[in-house]
Amino acid sequence: MNVLLINGSPRKDGCTNAALSEAAGALNANGIETRIYHIGKAPIQDCTACRGCAGSGRCVFGGDGVNECAELLKAADGLIVGSPVYYGAAAGSVCSFLDRLFFLKSGPYEQKPAAAVVCCRRAGATAALDRLNKYFMLSSMPVVTSQYWNMVHGNTPDEARRDLEGMQTMRTLGSNMAWLLKCIGAAKGAVPPPEREARVATNFIR
Repeated sequence: MNVLLINGSPRKDGCTNAALSEAAGALNANGIETRIYHIGKAPIQDCTACRGCAGSGRCVFGGDGVNECAELLKAADGLIVGSPVYYGAAAGSVCSFLDRLFFLKSGPYEQKPAAAVVCCRRAGATAALDRLNKYFMLSSMPVVTSQYWNMVHGNTPDEARRDLEGMQTMRTLGSNMAWLLKCIGAAKGAVPPPEREARVATNFIR
């Protein structure tokens, strides 16, 4: 089993990576392989809702890692997305990345456990968490929780690591995801996934 962790911070080795690494360590300790994917600091193209990915499952905009990450997520058993908090929200670059990662391509991600992790100096973390969790909730992905909201506080990686409660929250998150992955693995062949009804879309303006 393996979990993909997406580092949505422009700083590869910053606070977000410190939090993700702590969660990854707990997953590894429970026998789950991990990979941390850094989206980088280059500009990320926004989704334009062109629907060009509808047939191919690949975004028409290439070169910034979205299509590569989509293939990694299809092969992974679980997902953790990390982001710094900017102005009380998740970083714009990671939201643009996830918009394109999920738009019309989330079918293969169904039933894969997922979680969001955010890092902030002081405040805004819960709003950022809410923003990121919506990707999973719209994609039939079980949202994994911890002993507290999945957040770490600090202005530098060292400060983030000194947030002992935050680091413990990351380890608990990793352990909880490992447990859920093992439960899903044990249920395969014995408990079929839920049947899906044909999708119904209701527009309120007619």
